[in-house]
Amino acid sequence: MGEKNKSNYLVQGTILAAASILARILGMLYRFPLANILTDEGNAYYQTANSIYTILLMISTFSLPLAVSKLVSERINLGQMKNAQKVFRCSMRFALISGGVVALLTFFLAGVICNIMKVENAVYALRVLAPAIFIYAIVGVFRGFFQGHETMVPTAVSQVVEQIIHVIFAVAGAMIMVNYGKSLAGEDPSYAYALGAAGATFGTTVSVAVSLVLLAVLFATFNKKFRRQMAGDPTKRLESDRAIYTAIFLTILPVILSTVIYNITPTLDQAIFNSILAGQGYTPSQYNTIYGIYSGKFYVLMNVPLVLASSLAPSVVPPLSAAMIHGDYRDAKIKVRSVMRYTMIITIPCAVGFLTLGHPIMALVFNDWRQLPAGLMQAGSLMMILFAVSTVSTAVLQGMSRMGEPVKNSAIALVIHIIVLYVFLKNFQLNIYGVVYSNTIFALVVCILNSMAIKRYLHYTQEIRKTFLIPLISATIMGIVDIAIYKIFNALLNTIFIDRFSNAAALILAVLAAIFVYAFLLIRLKGIRESEIADLPKGDLLVRMLRKIRFL
Repeated sequence: MGEKNKSNYLVQGTILAAASILARILGMLYRFPLANILTDEGNAYYQTANSIYTILLMISTFSLPLAVSKLVSERINLGQMKNAQKVFRCSMRFALISGGVVALLTFFLAGVICNIMKVENAVYALRVLAPAIFIYAIVGVFRGFFQGHETMVPTAVSQVVEQIIHVIFAVAGAMIMVNYGKSLAGEDPSYAYALGAAGATFGTTVSVAVSLVLLAVLFATFNKKFRRQMAGDPTKRLESDRAIYTAIFLTILPVILSTVIYNITPTLDQAIFNSILAGQGYTPSQYNTIYGIYSGKFYVLMNVPLVLASSLAPSVVPPLSAAMIHGDYRDAKIKVRSVMRYTMIITIPCAVGFLTLGHPIMALVFNDWRQLPAGLMQAGSLMMILFAVSTVSTAVLQGMSRMGEPVKNSAIALVIHIIVLYVFLKNFQLNIYGVVYSNTIFALVVCILNSMAIKRYLHYTQEIRKTFLIPLISATIMGIVDIAIYKIFNALLNTIFIDRFSNAAALILAVLAAIFVYAFLLIRLKGIRESEIADLPKGDLLVRMLRKIRFL
């Protein structure tokens, strides 16, 4: 039973991860033309609005998918299909009210919020995002309902469609609004970039609306099957609306608090960064441009590999909750070990790739050959690994119904982070690197405290060799190989082609070689077993392919 469940949630998590990676790749590709249209200054306005939007989602509805999936999963595992359906209906009412209230407050208070952030020109973009908060609340309930049934396919499909629509409308909206703004701005280009940022955020609102329509259609189809299951449910006594609302609130509150604390960091970073640099003599255009490179380029790229952690995290919550309900602690430990191992197997080589190939990656994606963006990639490689561990460990604690632990741990880490950030910026004058290093410390503290909590409540300690040591050794050798191949081929091709083409060709060859070397070493050093590969989607096909090339 444990192996079957393990395979199922890893398959579901991998499906969601694959869709999320595709969505992130699309998102990364559109950022190149968007960065050119908005410039670094416009990117700062766009990212500011998005950061505030994310925090407001955390407060209102972002945690609904996890809460709904957990509550639905618990009732399904107890055979209470009717109560699972009632959780869905109550959650939808909750979403309509909370999403609607926060959306209205966002629209009317956008100017006040942006003034506090000292980025007044982000107000237009934030107002355009206000309707998306309401729509996302409904989307979140649908996704949580499907995830509670341990199927990630509707979420995965909606994410890909959502991102495709987002790419089209964001780039088109930014281009139209920048040109329109330039015709009105005269000598003030900042106004044009502010309107361009608003045009880009219009893509978010449209894409979330399309995702809602798609999920509603999928739900109508799925609900026919679920109604048949409810017909066979012998439950006589249904939970009251009050009991379900209480359960939703008690589940969602700690999730909201932990995710708000976790995700408020970029907004606090920007406010502190802007304030201190303003005191050091930087102009608003200068510090917004610097932060725009960090948030609009480095942070965007960092989130692409982190998608595995953010995808496996929600997929592990329902089966982990089920294991805890049935008292199957052995199965719970298997799930924790597996989800952490799979996350590290992917994240560690990505971090090493950022460290060794940061400059050519920035040049390829954003056509940015400056040292600062490349330096941020290299400085932030460790942060990526720690954020992946903290994301997964937070989900594990939530799946164990230890909802308060991530709140406490994130709050402690946030206090330490703010103090360290202030010292790095004010006393050491590390500029934007102070933001990177203080975030690394934030993630490290969360990792340590979460690991201690998991050990305390589950009597579990993550094994080191297969989870961390073998992937790190394999990735280190991979990094030496990929930088050598890049430098050799870039030097050869640079004599024939222009810099941008030679960089792209050499980078692609280096990445392909890196994947080959890392996979070979990981398997040969027994960092992953054949049976574990077979558990993945199309795992049997992958095993046959690896046998043909003598990896297995």
